[in-house]
Amino acid sequence: MKKALLLALPFLGLARFGTAQTTPAPTPAPTPQYRPAYHFSPAAHWMNDPNGMVFYQGTYHLFFQYYPEAMVWGPMHWGHATSPDMVTWKEQPIALYPDSLGYIFSGSAVVDANNTSGFGKNGQVPLVAIFTHHNPKEEKKGTNKHQNQSLAYSLDAGKTWTKYDKNPVLKNPGIQDFRDPKVRWYEAGKKWVMTLATKDRITFYSSPNLKDWSKESEFGQKLGAHGGVWECPDLFPLTLNGKTHWVLIVNLNPGGPNGGSGTQYFVGNFDGKTFTPASTDTKWADYGPDDYAGVTWSNTGNRRLFLGWMSNWEYANQVPTSPWRNATTAPRELALQQVGSQMYLTSQPVKELAKITQPGTTLKNITVPKEYDLSAKVKNAGDKFQLKLSAAQLATYSLVLSNSKGEELVIGYDKKANQYYIDRTKAGLSGFSSKFAGRHTAPRLATTPQTNLTLLFDASSVELFADQGLTVMSELFFPTQILDKMTLRSEGNFAVRELSYANLAAEVK
Repeated sequence: MKKALLLALPFLGLARFGTAQTTPAPTPAPTPQYRPAYHFSPAAHWMNDPNGMVFYQGTYHLFFQYYPEAMVWGPMHWGHATSPDMVTWKEQPIALYPDSLGYIFSGSAVVDANNTSGFGKNGQVPLVAIFTHHNPKEEKKGTNKHQNQSLAYSLDAGKTWTKYDKNPVLKNPGIQDFRDPKVRWYEAGKKWVMTLATKDRITFYSSPNLKDWSKESEFGQKLGAHGGVWECPDLFPLTLNGKTHWVLIVNLNPGGPNGGSGTQYFVGNFDGKTFTPASTDTKWADYGPDDYAGVTWSNTGNRRLFLGWMSNWEYANQVPTSPWRNATTAPRELALQQVGSQMYLTSQPVKELAKITQPGTTLKNITVPKEYDLSAKVKNAGDKFQLKLSAAQLATYSLVLSNSKGEELVIGYDKKANQYYIDRTKAGLSGFSSKFAGRHTAPRLATTPQTNLTLLFDASSVELFADQGLTVMSELFFPTQILDKMTLRSEGNFAVRELSYANLAAEVK
């Protein structure tokens, strides 16, 4: 997409894509100190939304928006990575390239076990990718028909892909943002259901064969957050107390709870045609600034596994990493939890992280009078680790990670405001964007006196999971040297029941 066109069309949701440079900028010096170990990042160049996530024959497939020619957004491809466990990744050859119909924007992938598409041959089960073709030439005409839905299929378990020769299969009726198809099989109706982002709402379509689509309904034009264009949706069932509820995820940009990109969700009912929310309150899957475009893997049985893009469109093109730019969040398992009259979506790190968890240190019954130095207590401290904390009575406290340069990352809970927070104001490099440094907050949704907290650190990121994942925050930070000092602070006599620290080791190949 040309920079001039992007600037001329400010409300087409194009803030999502950034501005592709016509002449690639010189590659900055490599920054291996910021490379994550157990979060996926490409070896080089730009990535954004996770796409086409599907589990098949023991392998988790992650496709992702990828520009292989620069470290900023450009003509989109589907990059590809695989993993046996979602924590050790291997990058694969590019799966889908732009063609005469346009760039390859976001979408999903399914296992067509019954060969409804007819793509299967000789008993081979087809994997089918459903994605948005984005045609920059058509966009320039101003017809609002530049985004259409297309198919590709694989008969070798996702290694290679063939585009359907009759693409697109769902043509744009004239909606400027018409993209990000998330498809699932709806067993009760024996049909495929597509959840599609259509500017300021979600539109549901259905199909018997993935090729012929009929409109079912619309949702959300006047519900939820609308600070920016709606995109990257997902729809799936979850069970709570023996009853099935449906969750609709809707990403939007801008309009997130701490500025820029964000991931909201609704809990309700879906009857194969219409989604009906149980509550119209705006709820967020992650309150941090750096979790966006998150969706779930298909074909994972009763487990609902979520992965997001760990960045924010306010500065994604400028973050100081090289030769790659951007990564994914840690994979998370989703569930529902009732708090009062409300149902909330919870997110917790997947159990597979135990595979890379090293022997660690556990401290019990700590009293934090004002300040408690953890540095001497934690052996072999690094910058890729898991920290867990539990307390019988929650009080105001903070965990401060710092270094000899005076840089510090502060994570804590403010009892008066009833908020968790992450403050990266002084945590290192921030001059690349005026919107990066800051203190970000998230409400405590739990009402119990006791608390638990899990923090995942991976070189240049932290993810906070509080109260069994009711409150979640994802945050990037870029210290100029490792934050090797760790201190607990409180307003006086905060009693920690247990605190555990363990390094996490994995390798993205």
